[in-house]
Amino acid sequence: MSVLSIIRDCLDALLHPSARYDALTRARDRAFMAPRLLGGLMGFAAFPVYLAMRGAPTALEVAAFTWLIAPILLSWFLSRTGRYQSAHVLASLTLAGLVMMIALTSGGIESFAAIWLVVVPLEAALSTSRRVVAFASALALSCAALLIVLGHFEMLPAPDSSTALRGVLTAFGVASATLYAAGLAFGAESLSRTSVSLPNVEEDRYRLLARDMSDVISRHSRNGAVQFISPAAEAMLGAPVARLSGHGLFERVHVADRPAYLTALSDAARGGEARSVEFRLRRDVARGLDNAADFIWVEMRCRPLEQASSEAEVVAVMRDITDRKIQQQALELARSAAAQADTSKTRFLATMSHELRTPLNAIIGFSEMIVQEDVLMVDAARRKEYAQLINDSGQHLLAVVNGILDMSKMESGNFEISPEPFAPRPALLNCCNLLALKARESGVDLVTRVPEDLPVMNGDPRAFKQILLNLVANAIKFTERGGVVTVSAAVEGSRLVLHVADTGIGIAADDLKRIGDPFFQAGTTYRRKHEGTGLGLSIVKGLVALHGGEIGLRSRVNEGTTVTVALPLACTPPPAQEPSHNIATLKPALRPGLHDHVHQVKKRA
Repeated sequence: MSVLSIIRDCLDALLHPSARYDALTRARDRAFMAPRLLGGLMGFAAFPVYLAMRGAPTALEVAAFTWLIAPILLSWFLSRTGRYQSAHVLASLTLAGLVMMIALTSGGIESFAAIWLVVVPLEAALSTSRRVVAFASALALSCAALLIVLGHFEMLPAPDSSTALRGVLTAFGVASATLYAAGLAFGAESLSRTSVSLPNVEEDRYRLLARDMSDVISRHSRNGAVQFISPAAEAMLGAPVARLSGHGLFERVHVADRPAYLTALSDAARGGEARSVEFRLRRDVARGLDNAADFIWVEMRCRPLEQASSEAEVVAVMRDITDRKIQQQALELARSAAAQADTSKTRFLATMSHELRTPLNAIIGFSEMIVQEDVLMVDAARRKEYAQLINDSGQHLLAVVNGILDMSKMESGNFEISPEPFAPRPALLNCCNLLALKARESGVDLVTRVPEDLPVMNGDPRAFKQILLNLVANAIKFTERGGVVTVSAAVEGSRLVLHVADTGIGIAADDLKRIGDPFFQAGTTYRRKHEGTGLGLSIVKGLVALHGGEIGLRSRVNEGTTVTVALPLACTPPPAQEPSHNIATLKPALRPGLHDHVHQVKKRA
């Protein structure tokens, strides 16, 4: 480390905190303090040498050397207060006082020190303040006038020097003043060069930051027009900077977010405070990719630009927060899924409590009555009735357990279908015949419209029947007495389209979003008018998905529901899937919701 570096570090440590973070102010204060500290220290160092050569000093000489401590005090004043112009005023007073003290004892205006009065305003010029320069000039002229007046009235002591010594002192005064003035000139030139180069250095530094940082820096007028935008916008939006100038950036803001975008810029320009806003920006996609608009989420922080012009402008920093938005959405989905899972658990316990306990109580109760037939005097007809009730309750339990097992297999990806050629018309008519008695008992008309020329399809006939049985039973169950359930089928292209329409109670719009979720039933779980586990539609959706089909729903409250199932005529088993805990992995993008039913018709040998 060089000596100059050590001196510079020591001077920087003496600077006022307000001058440490501005390069020009730091250089200016350093230029003020360095020569004064150096001059004061040199004066103190020369005082012993002067005593050794001249002997005992006079009172005036002691005062003159004591005056050399003033530059050190001036440096201390600037270091503590940071008041640069005030320090220059004190420096002018100090220099003028020293010159007057020497001139009063060495010939007045003819003294070799009088030439130093010219240096007073020159030194004040470094303050870059007209008021300080005017004060220093007036001070120098006042001192010169005072010396002239005192000399004219012979109020000053006569100089005791010889003519030769006076000439030497005059030459010394002129030379020293010239050298000091030259030093001031070099200092002024150095400060001027620094003031010119520093903006360029700062500009290059800021340009480097704007070019290399990932965030986009922009400058806007109050109406949102872009006056400058950093090159990072090209990487963020895939568009050249020239296309983003003016209102080019505004045109890329999502229509729904434009009011918030303009409001943030206007508030920042008018209110004088920083503003933050999040909005979507359209990003150009590469050719050959999807032509759909690609929007990214951007966070913009804007604040007013401090400048002398009256027109308010805003500087903004934009950052891509798309990943953060995706994480927030994923978190919201996870939170919603957790809440839904908790609700499903409660609903499952409530449903199973009813669906299992009721038939079990019936089985236990009627079986105990059969066991105690001698005590209760149960005849054969009554015994047969009890046995039939026990059988019905057992079949109901079997259907519930089979539904839960089928749902578990579908969610885990272990449910397999066995496609084979079969005729869909007989299978459809068979399912309607099985449910015809239930429809008559409920007072519902079951209408079947199936053309005779339906082609043979390739699929799992057992799954096909289960789909129809669940849908038709649901339609009958949720149709009031006197209503109509219509089952129809038709071929559209390479698909067999089934329609199951009813004139029942319909489904509310809020429940449509949840219809088809495992164990979900429309209406209040604890006040159900219809039995069921809520698994019927979930199983239907899983079976349709395994066939590569689609399912849709149209429903209005008190008007009825229409379920549409489209199955390919040539079914190809899907590849094996990883185990999943969500039925959504088994279904395509379908419209939500259908009725479910509880009774699954199983034909047992």
